[in-house]
Amino acid sequence: MKTHVKALVVGGGAVGNGIAYHLAKAGWDTMLVERDELTSGSTWHAAGLLPLFNMGYATTHIHKYSVDFYKSLEAETGLNAGFAVVGNLRMAQNQERMDEYMLYSSVAETAGVYHEFMTPAQMKERWPLLRTDDLVGALYHPQDGYINPADVTQAMAKGARQHGVAIERKVQVDGYKWTGAEWIVSCTRMVEQGGNLVASDDTFEIRAEHVVTATGNHAQRTARLLGIKIPAIPVEHQFIVTEPDPMLVEYRKTNPEHPVLRDADAKWYVREERGGWILGPYEKGAPARFEYSVPDSFRADLFPLDLERIEAEYMAMIHRLPSSEVVGLKDDFNGPICYTPDGNPLVGPVPGLRNMWIAEGFSFGITAAGGTGYYLAQMMVNGEAEIDMASLDPRRYGSWITTEYAARKNEECYDHVFVLHHPDEEREACRPLRTAPVYDRQKALGAQFGQVNGWERPIYYGPLNASEDFDHKSRSFRRGAWWQYAVEEAKAIRETAGLIDATAFTKHVVKGPGATAFLDWFTCNALPKVGRINLTYALTPAGTTRTEYTIVRNGEDDYYLVSAGAWTAYDADFLRKCAEDKAPEFGYIEIHDVTTQWGVFAIAGPKARAILAELIKDENPATALSNKRFPWLSARRIELGMCPVNAIRVAYTGELGWELHHPIEMQRYLWDLLLKAGEKHGLKLVGARAQNWLRQEKSYRAFGNELGRDATPLEAALDRFVDLKKDFQGKQAMLDVGIRSKCCTLLIDGPSDTDPWGKEALLLDGVKIGRLTSGGYSVAFGKQIGMGYVRPDLAEVGTKLKVRMNRELWDCVVVEDSPFDPSNARIRVDG
Repeated sequence: MKTHVKALVVGGGAVGNGIAYHLAKAGWDTMLVERDELTSGSTWHAAGLLPLFNMGYATTHIHKYSVDFYKSLEAETGLNAGFAVVGNLRMAQNQERMDEYMLYSSVAETAGVYHEFMTPAQMKERWPLLRTDDLVGALYHPQDGYINPADVTQAMAKGARQHGVAIERKVQVDGYKWTGAEWIVSCTRMVEQGGNLVASDDTFEIRAEHVVTATGNHAQRTARLLGIKIPAIPVEHQFIVTEPDPMLVEYRKTNPEHPVLRDADAKWYVREERGGWILGPYEKGAPARFEYSVPDSFRADLFPLDLERIEAEYMAMIHRLPSSEVVGLKDDFNGPICYTPDGNPLVGPVPGLRNMWIAEGFSFGITAAGGTGYYLAQMMVNGEAEIDMASLDPRRYGSWITTEYAARKNEECYDHVFVLHHPDEEREACRPLRTAPVYDRQKALGAQFGQVNGWERPIYYGPLNASEDFDHKSRSFRRGAWWQYAVEEAKAIRETAGLIDATAFTKHVVKGPGATAFLDWFTCNALPKVGRINLTYALTPAGTTRTEYTIVRNGEDDYYLVSAGAWTAYDADFLRKCAEDKAPEFGYIEIHDVTTQWGVFAIAGPKARAILAELIKDENPATALSNKRFPWLSARRIELGMCPVNAIRVAYTGELGWELHHPIEMQRYLWDLLLKAGEKHGLKLVGARAQNWLRQEKSYRAFGNELGRDATPLEAALDRFVDLKKDFQGKQAMLDVGIRSKCCTLLIDGPSDTDPWGKEALLLDGVKIGRLTSGGYSVAFGKQIGMGYVRPDLAEVGTKLKVRMNRELWDCVVVEDSPFDPSNARIRVDG
């Protein structure tokens, strides 16, 4: 048996075998260990569905790769993976569900996923056993279907062996130790004893430069061994198999198999199984299991069935397939399937650890196994994948995550599988949890909250005394009831002033003898002078954008870094690891995460200076906020009443404004001061949605939208923030990549009731040439606005394109960067 390898994969389910296969194919010496038999976790009882449908750009690519890859396995390995390409039919009982499908359609178009729309009559003609009189339509994927989970796993395992992977079964990992150059993985040989799997006295070590865990239901044990948190906890999933349906058997004598059927509004999927039906419901009340560990006695086992819990879904199947009413139940399954709080798996590097990777929390593991292996191997071997994998990164969750939070959110995620996924959806479970001191004040003033990295932040301010479910009822794929409130908030910032709570911003202090040299290498822009700020980017070694920072220079070797609030742990881990690598060269570097120590209010608008002037305590208050004493893109320590404030003259909305970074314990005091002073100036409270619209009028890129690990700063058209005269991480790689696509801003003559969400395809002469990454409404131009990437030759101002919304094509035109106030006169105005 091998004891030294380049990469060790821990876990022999579909995901683990997919990773081992692709690492070996990329040329890495790879080994896989499994504590039991291959497929003995959730893989063996999975229904094997391969849905291409997904609203996420990265996940759509992962699913598409898997579906294409599985079709090629037999030719390579000689093993039939059991892929039944029967198609997938997603039915809609109402127009709102069709709106969801229409939005998905554009996501699919950007990723090259073929799909069709069908009418009820077309469905009935093709599949007469279906009841369609109460449907409004359907989305059909003819190229996917279902697969045998065990067969596809064994096929990937055989392919992995053909590429040199050593696969060892009945090997349990008991510990991990990092030497600074490799992992020493402690293992125990497992043996059968009375039907149980128990540890033997045969222990040994495997040394690996890289380790990937794909331990499925055992993720909590993996977390303990690594000393980290992994919010992947299984939830019970039931499905039942019926006896043969006589009408189905008769139909199949002259017709092909039905597609996988999904009645999302009824919360189930159904597919054929040997003349009968498999029903898989996603009901409310399914409990999380194995919150701390999987019992040693639980192997390829199941839980007792709870038929009462799925009665509504069972009756809904009979309604949709009337012939199924007369058939009995043949078999039933209730097994654990892992979830995460947002439903996306955890794929990528482990925070705080070197060369340790995880692939955990797969609720659709069969669908994702091939694609995960492909893109994770790219990350490990090449440094980055060809698509931005940040939405799956394990570091999107911080250390504040607890077992209770993960379990309850995972239960919510399970029962939301078929709930309408509005782009403005904010799920309610486990909230509020992380709140700024002014949360109650904001709530009393009509704030409707969203959640970012656990933080509650106002997304808009609705009516006072609104019902508890006001925001829930406001959601839509078109312009929801919240839309007009956001319009008024955006207008206020353009006409008077608005106050935005930005406390969730990620904040780091970087200081020490090596800080200046390190940050100069770590970021692509020139560092600011003391008392000034700049906008800059940290690049990946592959030359793409890793993080956006506003850097405030407080001293020669003392910096305050502000980055996106959703990515605190993600940014902290990258920052610390890079600093550790460069400290021997640059000197001692001290890094502190101070996110929870500082609150942030952003005040912006023509009246912003007048409001602050009423509060500032200064020897000469009349000039304290002037361009001479407090110029644009500078930072000053000021006092507002009795509150010390680190003020930054910058505004994400493109208006005269300041960010007011203040001690978190003084937040309520400062809030009250600002609201009282702003009352006579027309100050309005503003949420994140209006701010998002306003920043697009200024063409300000957003991390996770325009900025990510699949595009360079030059492709994002941020040349003015890249100092090519200096050396910085990823510089040569960025130049070598060149310009594959270009970011631009577009004004859109779209439908009267719908704005783009940043998921839509861009076309020229009917051919896809790009996609939107952001979208919304512009109060300045009175029409829709969006930002996105197109072919470089089409990024020129005046280029006319089409954007697909609600399945129709609408005119749009590329406009100059910062179409609103392109000279920045409003931001720089003196007073």
